[in-house]
Amino acid sequence: MKSKSVNQKTKSNNSKFTFTKKETLTNNNSFSNKEIGILSVYLLGGEFKYIDTEDIAIKADALAPGRFLWRKYKNQINMEVVRKRLSDAKTDGNLLGSYSKGWILSEIGLQYAKEYVKELNNSDLSRTPMNRKEMILHHREKARMLASIAYEKVISNEIDYITSKEAEDFFRVDDYVTGVEKLTRIINTYGDDPELSKAIKILSERVRKI
Repeated sequence: MKSKSVNQKTKSNNSKFTFTKKETLTNNNSFSNKEIGILSVYLLGGEFKYIDTEDIAIKADALAPGRFLWRKYKNQINMEVVRKRLSDAKTDGNLLGSYSKGWILSEIGLQYAKEYVKELNNSDLSRTPMNRKEMILHHREKARMLASIAYEKVISNEIDYITSKEAEDFFRVDDYVTGVEKLTRIINTYGDDPELSKAIKILSERVRKI
């Protein structure tokens, strides 16, 4: 991802990208506009929900003042620049979504954001929490997965007897594009959950082979 001068490089087993680490960063100009976009999505809660492009633009401008503004109209964000950088991040595999639908982090995008967000300087790194409605939906979805046939078979060590439909039903996968995004959102949101993590790992591998 990063092309800065570095003293150390680390590579993720789940990513085709080589991430580079810098010991000291003096300002956020060390991040490209695309990287600022990815980090903006993360800070706005984009691992578990789609973030509106305009909200990302406002956050990106706060993280890197002036870099997303029109040259002539210095007080206005150039949405086309924001859109292009988000599209670039999608092409690289860090984001899913679109300008109209909103943007959500992929698994490697979430990994990148977690690794580098603390290197942002002079920025508010507080993350947007779930609102009450989102929390209710979060708990409902977890309860649904815990009550699923696939989950029951995982905890009963009957993994070989899980059908493709049962695995897809666990993630509520319906078509390829929507399925990929749903799968990613659930992995991002519940992948570290002590009750669900084992089932998610096993079932996501099963679904990806279908």
